[in-house]
Amino acid sequence: MDQEEKIRYARMIAIPEIGAEGVDRLRDSHVFITGCGALGSICAMYLAGAGVGRLSIADFDTIDISNLQRQLFYTSSEVGKAKGATLASRIKSLNPDCHVICHESMMTRQTAAELYADCDFIIDATDNPHSKHMTDAVCHMLGKPYVIGGVSEFRGQVMSWAPGHVGYSDIFNPEEAESGMLPCSIAGVLGPAAGVVACCQASETIKHLSGAGEMLYDKIFTIDLLTMQSSLIEVG
Repeated sequence: MDQEEKIRYARMIAIPEIGAEGVDRLRDSHVFITGCGALGSICAMYLAGAGVGRLSIADFDTIDISNLQRQLFYTSSEVGKAKGATLASRIKSLNPDCHVICHESMMTRQTAAELYADCDFIIDATDNPHSKHMTDAVCHMLGKPYVIGGVSEFRGQVMSWAPGHVGYSDIFNPEEAESGMLPCSIAGVLGPAAGVVACCQASETIKHLSGAGEMLYDKIFTIDLLTMQSSLIEVG
């Protein structure tokens, strides 16, 4: 790291579990984020800030004024613009050293299999169970670790997976896909609830890449901001 990078990542380097070696691992990593909405946009900015070297982001949607209550990196003047390209610009403004690859298309199993293959970690930040099952299936096939988050109203949930552990489809039946969190277009969403889940997903990613801490493997973290109750459910 040069002097500017040492200053930029000083607060990361100061964490004993991460240190300079962990920051170097982050800089050498490639993360894929599927979905650039409330979860994905916050994840992307935190990971860029933490020094992840390459971020691939995918979203086919455009910015709607209803998004702005929870998708804080878009503005009213950008309504109607592509989420992916707009978020990529925000990432580069935050950290010019982060290489951003933007895919403005709907993810399918075929495209996911092609695009995930070169990545170290996958973040599913989509808002519907069908996409989460797709992520789980493709990552199982490729052996790629992931973190999946969901949010509805005041509630959120997060889980991570790596080979040898319990996956999303082991818990939520693909035949009953709506058993997971409902799409944001159907359910209400409290903005801070999405923020909490996204921060947990970003934290899981940083832990995996840097080798710090204990991952949410064989566990589901849940939180309800209405009651401020959280739990860690063992599923393994």
